[in-house]
Amino acid sequence: MPKIPNKTVEQYIMNIKLQGYFAGITAAVAYGTNPLGALFLYKEGFNPASVIFYRFIFAVAILAVILLIQKESFKITKLEFKVLSSLGAIFSASALTLYSSFNYMDSGIASTILFSYPVMVAVIMAVFFKEKSSFVVIASIALSILGIALLYQGEGGIKLSTIGVILVLLSSLTYAVYIVIVNRTRIKMNPFKMTFYIMLIAAICVFMFSLFNPANNIIRIQTISSLCWLLFLGLVPTIIAMTFLNIAIPKIGSTPTAIVGALEPVTAVVISIFVFEGSLTLRLLVGIGLVLLSVILITLKDLPKLRKQIKLRKNMPLK
Repeated sequence: MPKIPNKTVEQYIMNIKLQGYFAGITAAVAYGTNPLGALFLYKEGFNPASVIFYRFIFAVAILAVILLIQKESFKITKLEFKVLSSLGAIFSASALTLYSSFNYMDSGIASTILFSYPVMVAVIMAVFFKEKSSFVVIASIALSILGIALLYQGEGGIKLSTIGVILVLLSSLTYAVYIVIVNRTRIKMNPFKMTFYIMLIAAICVFMFSLFNPANNIIRIQTISSLCWLLFLGLVPTIIAMTFLNIAIPKIGSTPTAIVGALEPVTAVVISIFVFEGSLTLRLLVGIGLVLLSVILITLKDLPKLRKQIKLRKNMPLK
């Protein structure tokens, strides 16, 4: 029987991993652009539920067009419907609790606390799925959290709101659960189709939430600029971010994807510096450096496993 050349096996495995990390990085950077639209829309009088609802519903509309162009069927099985509905509900809960926390604390502090989700992902995978966390994974999580902490530049003596902290931790936990479910279910589906249904369910959940919360009623879009920013939010930090996130998780796993997500706040900081005229300090540079180091470490973590897989497949016969 013919044998698979070492280079062929190596290239195949490396390509899968590289695709996963590229998708994870793309998702994180895209999600980090949220402040570009959200801050403007808040100034226009939009409440959190309105921003989230329009962000999701515009994403659904754009994805529907993409699927029609691809001539992709919208049919799904009962099992897929159950899983996608769960993911949509969980994702909407994560978004609503995070945006609601902004009413109780500074968004910078909230974003810092939010990044506890890689730890939660690692704990969930270890406790429920017996996944062992290597020294590199633990070190990467520690470096990323330290880096994120340095990215926040708050005033000293700030007393955190208990309600605000609980809301952010709930947002972090639900996002961690979302990542784990995507990883464990392994649904074989067009990424755009998967994101379409998740966003559709999420939009419905947010709309239902607004009906029972007068302070978060969905308001009308009244200006072209607001429409443009909402379309931006629907495309970049939603469609691009969620689609690439759903691609990354099956290829590299839950914990590495969560750690790579540290690039989200880094992107937000960069946007703050270049768009909102923020200042670039040594503290920010060190924070960004630590986050990038954590991403590099978690990316290189798979090299020993790759060598082992290549060795095991060295004499694998071709089918």
